[in-house]
Amino acid sequence: MVRSLKNPKKAKRKNKKDESSSSNPGPPVEAKVWQPGVDKLEEGEELQHDPSAYNSYHAFHIGWPCLSFDILRDSLGLVRTDFPHTLYGVAGTQAENSSRNYIGIFKILNISGKRRELVPKNATSDMESESSDSDEEDEEGSGGFGSPVLQIRNISHEGGVNRIRAMRQHPNICVSWADTGHIQVWDFSSHINALAESNASTAHGAPTMFNQAPLVKFTGHKDEGYAIDWSPLVPGRLVSGDCKNFIHLWEPTSDSTWNIDSKPFVGHTASVEDLQWSPTEQHVFASCSVDGNIAIWDIRLGKSPAVSIKAHDADVNVITWNSLASCMLASGSDDGTFSIRDLRLLKEADSVVARFDYHKHPITSIEWSPHEASTLAVTSSDNQLTVWDLSLERDEEEEAEFKAKTKEQVNAPTDLPPQLLFVHQGQKDLKELHWHSQIPGMLICTAADGFNILMPSNIETALPANDA
Repeated sequence: MVRSLKNPKKAKRKNKKDESSSSNPGPPVEAKVWQPGVDKLEEGEELQHDPSAYNSYHAFHIGWPCLSFDILRDSLGLVRTDFPHTLYGVAGTQAENSSRNYIGIFKILNISGKRRELVPKNATSDMESESSDSDEEDEEGSGGFGSPVLQIRNISHEGGVNRIRAMRQHPNICVSWADTGHIQVWDFSSHINALAESNASTAHGAPTMFNQAPLVKFTGHKDEGYAIDWSPLVPGRLVSGDCKNFIHLWEPTSDSTWNIDSKPFVGHTASVEDLQWSPTEQHVFASCSVDGNIAIWDIRLGKSPAVSIKAHDADVNVITWNSLASCMLASGSDDGTFSIRDLRLLKEADSVVARFDYHKHPITSIEWSPHEASTLAVTSSDNQLTVWDLSLERDEEEEAEFKAKTKEQVNAPTDLPPQLLFVHQGQKDLKELHWHSQIPGMLICTAADGFNILMPSNIETALPANDA
């Protein structure tokens, strides 16, 4: 289990002039493909991304680093493909001093990029604080939309935020798991509305810190925790798990009150790391633990798991339940492996249908795409975000044809799994990722040095006919 951020420092705006000024730029350096786990950076070397690999790529931060965040559903359109994009999110900080933590409700507008094309024609620009040195190049690569704008409203939070989740049916209702051991439920309606009504095209100085009382503060857990999930089927239904192996069920009694079962679900022998409700069965949820097990629970059948399986040889850090193929459950482990299980095969000797050991450091986040049933994304402590398409298989004839048409020498490692679709790097200490459910192909991830928004150019998503 890898949870904490290493030496959290508050992000500072980079000085563009200092970075670009150089009286002697020196001879040009030949560009080469970086192979994670194979190549090493020499002193003074740094990685640079290939803009053609992204339909959109931006970076931002909200001050202190964040372990966890969530994307808020909005009313701007269920399937959005045209740039510029706007998104809403909520994130919780891990400040150096516990009293300086907050929850940030943010809006990012004017997210630029390019439509998917077989051969990308333009490069994308970075965000205002991370943009390239040439404003002309930014204008050209972003389709003339200019730089994205971050607007944020901060709410003071007692302690660091281990995890934060927004209710799918009512995204103004959010729940936070604090490192102080308590869980709070919040109504952020006023802040979201204020951001929605703001038409400002630029950010306005430092955000104001608001003090707000939560709807509920639960102190019934015996220790802090990280596992928490809202039901996608029953509005307001919630489960929370702690580091003492206890899981509590929350049942809504109104829009702002809950009945929290004082008798916990017990089935793991160590910390509960993640929880996921079934996307199709309203009484069923899954959990994973440091004990290496995954458990399936039915809240109608008592406080013990209906099924418990040994999933990994190390801690199981994260799980994700496929909303488009509900028989598929993926899990990521502390040993760097992640597996996909077919839940229809649980009664058989082995329900694992795929297992990957590409990452050599702990898996910190894993999530199925909400638009493609065979696609999922993974983050790891090796500072990589990877995207996988389980429907892909190696095609030697296609590879030979590609190499024949490619003028440059292709030096890709031969042992890469054919299902590996995309590798994103450049962030340090990656912690959590989410797909945007209303913008196909968009990923957001948080790390010690801030957030990235990315749309890989090789992710193909079935789009409505009028947008194709």
